[in-house]
Amino acid sequence: MPSARASVTPPQIGPLRFGDLESATSADLVRNADLEGARYDDVVVSQLDLSGARLDHVQVVGLSADEADLRGGRLIEVELDRVDLTVVRAARSDWRDVRVTGRIGSFEAYEAQWRSVHFVGCKLSFVNLRGAGLLDVAFTDCIIEELDLLSAVVRRVGLTDTRVGHLSVRDSELQDLDLRGATLASIDGVLHLRGATISPGQLDVLAPVMAESLGLNIEA
Repeated sequence: MPSARASVTPPQIGPLRFGDLESATSADLVRNADLEGARYDDVVVSQLDLSGARLDHVQVVGLSADEADLRGGRLIEVELDRVDLTVVRAARSDWRDVRVTGRIGSFEAYEAQWRSVHFVGCKLSFVNLRGAGLLDVAFTDCIIEELDLLSAVVRRVGLTDTRVGHLSVRDSELQDLDLRGATLASIDGVLHLRGATISPGQLDVLAPVMAESLGLNIEA
């Protein structure tokens, strides 16, 4: 007899450990900066350019900007707490051990690499993770209008108490993507959900979409 399928493996996310951080000013937050062991409070700017920057053991508490540029940057053991960002450009950036709370409008993170990243209590409008690599990523108590995982490689990603308006998984590679804690309004690429885990209730909702995608006629 075939063995029972193992249950989904949840994201492996540990607590952030900062130790003693040096209080710093927003003047340090410039492109190609190399920042380590610093804390920034109540940063309010129009444009934040951290493209190509490296942040290691950095805590930002209160960040407001019309546009934040993190393209090509590297974030290691970083907390972005209570952010209010209209546009974030973070394509091809590398995030490891990062925690985010707050509001983000358009979030362009295509071809980024995320490992041990946790979004908590966030409101996110459009999240572009096309072609990204996600390992140990969690969304908890979030509202996401659109989550685009087209052609992404997804490993151990979980959504808990999170509402997603539209999810795209077309051409993605999924393993241990746990959608059971999410409310999903619509999905693009339902035939590419192999490797994801859904609840029986979600299956009832998705069944007509799957049947249509397969060209099945359902008649009594």
